Amino acid sequence: MTDLLSALLLGIIEGITEFLPISSTGHLLIAERWLGHRSDLFNIAIQAGAILAVVAIYWQRLWGIAIGFRQRAASASALANEGDSYDYAIKLGVAFGVTAVGGLLVKKLGWELPDEVRPIAWALIIGGVWMLLAEHFAAKRAAVLGERSEISWTVAILVGIAQVVAGVFPGTSRSGATIFVALLAVTTNRVAATEFAFLVGIPTMFAATGYELLSVFKDGGAANEHWAALAVAFVASAITAFIAVKWLLRYIQSHRFTAFAYYRFALGAALLLLIPVGE
Repeated sequence: MTDLLSALLLGIIEGITEFLPISSTGHLLIAERWLGHRSDLFNIAIQAGAILAVVAIYWQRLWGIAIGFRQRAASASALANEGDSYDYAIKLGVAFGVTAVGGLLVKKLGWELPDEVRPIAWALIIGGVWMLLAEHFAAKRAAVLGERSEISWTVAILVGIAQVVAGVFPGTSRSGATIFVALLAVTTNRVAATEFAFLVGIPTMFAATGYELLSVFKDGGAANEHWAALAVAFVASAITAFIAVKWLLRYIQSHRFTAFAYYRFALGAALLLLIPVGE
């Protein structure tokens, strides 16, 4: 397989899996066993492509939040929607702050992602169980409380913590962890929970990308990079992430996340059966 083709496939895998609740890190670690290990800069680039796709999808929402925040911060008398945007922006900031502090602590402790497949397989299965349980209890809460789109301070803090946990354990899925934490806390509306999870992911992933990018260039890791392959993967990641997120946002309006849980079961079980112990 040519280097450009393998780069294209890795970009597509990143784009599809980054924002679906099936773990992009887990899929990439598995895919690299057959498509070849890539540099840190390459992995940063394809993640950046996925981020830009989500920014493109939510740019109007982000612009509205920014305008509402600015107007509310500049004036004591604000309209209701401006106040809502201000509060929402602050909660996004709180969630990001919790993630940033937790992420730095994890870095200081020297935590490294496992490169073995079996821990990822178990994380996929356990995550599937968590998704089914979360869907069940979230549905029961929605039946009692009704449809609630509110993002509380508790949700903001828990989403920030969930992002740290997902970053520590590949196979967990950042989007899955954050969406279901929101659903189990206060927010019973799947679309509202998903939107908050994705919007928090934008500054989180930009910050992580920037941090890793500085480290790569500082260590001279970009000197031998195959830039054509990186560009192909970046574009593939951006395009497929845009399509995947658009599809997911339509899908969850009328479906639960149950299908993703069953996919995680199938993939996790297949990996446990097919990959030898210790690999």
